[in-house]
Amino acid sequence: MSSAALFQTLTSANIASFIASAERAVCYAGPGIQDDVATALAEVVGRVGPEMLTVCLDFDERVMRMGYGSLDAVRLLRERGVIVRSAPGLRMALVIVDEIGYLFTPTPLYLEASPTPSAASNAMRMSGAQVAEALARLSPAAKAIAMVQAATPEEKQHIAALPVDVGSEPVSKDAFAAVDTSLKEAPPVNFDVARQVRVFEPYLQYVELSLSGAAIQRHRLAIPKGIQALGSSKDIEGRLRTTFELIEKGGKLSSKPLEDALNEIRKSLTPSLGKDHGRVVLKAQKPLLIKRLNEFSDKLDQHQAEVSPPNRRRLPPRADRPPGTRISGRCPTGTSSASPSPTSSLISALPGNRHLLPQRVPPPLISRLPAAPAISSQTPPKARSDTSERSAPLSVEP
Repeated sequence: MSSAALFQTLTSANIASFIASAERAVCYAGPGIQDDVATALAEVVGRVGPEMLTVCLDFDERVMRMGYGSLDAVRLLRERGVIVRSAPGLRMALVIVDEIGYLFTPTPLYLEASPTPSAASNAMRMSGAQVAEALARLSPAAKAIAMVQAATPEEKQHIAALPVDVGSEPVSKDAFAAVDTSLKEAPPVNFDVARQVRVFEPYLQYVELSLSGAAIQRHRLAIPKGIQALGSSKDIEGRLRTTFELIEKGGKLSSKPLEDALNEIRKSLTPSLGKDHGRVVLKAQKPLLIKRLNEFSDKLDQHQAEVSPPNRRRLPPRADRPPGTRISGRCPTGTSSASPSPTSSLISALPGNRHLLPQRVPPPLISRLPAAPAISSQTPPKARSDTSERSAPLSVEP
């Protein structure tokens, strides 16, 4: 770092070296303070005394999350007896060592890496008069230092007449503890990783595609125990477990074509970043993805219309049903876009006593049931009631 050049590049490393050369006083002001700069200030304390050091920061957890500085740096200064003052909203920075000072732009490490010596200039050297006036207007403690360094009584009188422009107050113990607790509960992100992610952010977007509730071919119907009781012994009845697939595998109502179509969209337009990292779409490909998903949505609506029954269904005549007897029922109102299979009621009627045996099945099964076996006209088992889901009344029409 050349003291003769007006425009220079200041990094945390050469700021620390500049502070280490102090003989009488040091002033540092900025949004935050990095560890190596705080270490240099802590070493100077023993040589010039803590009262000759002025540190003014925007002591706020958001500043540290942006990478302007660290809490450990503030902790080190407080442990060495340096009074750290807080000036909310402070974003410019300056460093003054003895009578030499620089104005510079601090770097938020969340957005960009710390500048290197070969980078573009980020600092401007201050004149002697500017140094004295900046100290006088920064804080009362810095103003006192400027008056001590004044070369003539006239200069001292001029500095004394200058108002303090930057409002600040010492960082209290409670304020420090509050920020410390907040950063422990939710630590700042790794700045190097955050910058790398932001490089790809304009080009990629995370997506997650899924289809649920359409696979009615995987649903099974448990045959009621009342139908299974066909006169077998109680030992056999207790061991009998029977289920019925609602639709045949690979049938017209299967959701496999929809699942295959969605998998093709997922594989061709949303590549995976690996296990536990999700899928992304190139933002340039996003309009195409939306178009394909709209086309898929039309297919899903068509499939739902094929699966969903009309408001009223009739069961085909049964061999054991007296002529002129028919059973009809209405489905519960309302369907879900996530599941194209609202439920209906399947009823068995016993001739002569009008007893109903309800069982819940999806509507596609109603028109596909095979002929039911004949049921004895003996005293029927007690009808089951299902109050967990209300549906419209069912009737037996002679």
